Amino acid sequence: MAELSRESGVPVATIKYYLRERLLPPGERTSPNQALYDETHIRRLKLIRALLEVGGLSVATVADVLAALDEQISTHKVLGIASHGLPMPKAGGDAQAREWAAEQVDRVVAERGWQLRPDHPVVDSLVGTLSAFAELGRPELIAQLSGYAELADRIAELDLRTIADLPSTESIVEGAVIATVLGDVVFAALRRLAQQQVSARTFGDRSG
Repeated sequence: MAELSRESGVPVATIKYYLRERLLPPGERTSPNQALYDETHIRRLKLIRALLEVGGLSVATVADVLAALDEQISTHKVLGIASHGLPMPKAGGDAQAREWAAEQVDRVVAERGWQLRPDHPVVDSLVGTLSAFAELGRPELIAQLSGYAELADRIAELDLRTIADLPSTESIVEGAVIATVLGDVVFAALRRLAQQQVSARTFGDRSG
């Protein structure tokens, strides 16, 4: 286990915790106090850390993702379990605002031809966020929702094409979680940089 810790960079105490929670399969026992671990354990540790530390998934959700991997169900379904567990802002808004926001989401989903479960936490979070726009009196921002959805489709294509050729389902899931969580930060930063440039062109301030 000490060698596994050195190879993976995961502390021994953390490895023991993952073993107790059955996130990490046990090694091949060679004596009462020793076991053999291999490359599969190192890959599994990388995935566990990505799901827990980068993705912010709960231990229970990580266990579900790993169980799905071990059952060898489709990559799409494994990605769905992981995506479902990624934290999202909590939904808000009063009933009237949420009803209006839900109509906007339904419209855009139909335009894009997306197949979504209505109980998905991302849908609920989106409805709550759009409700906030309505309550703040900024419906002009919602008018661009179709354009944002089109951009989201293009970004998703880039995301999935980037990870599709990775060598295993584990590495694809790890890549998808990292791309989603850290990619959100990267895209937000790029958006703000681009807004600065467009603002200068639109409002004519070239002073820097």
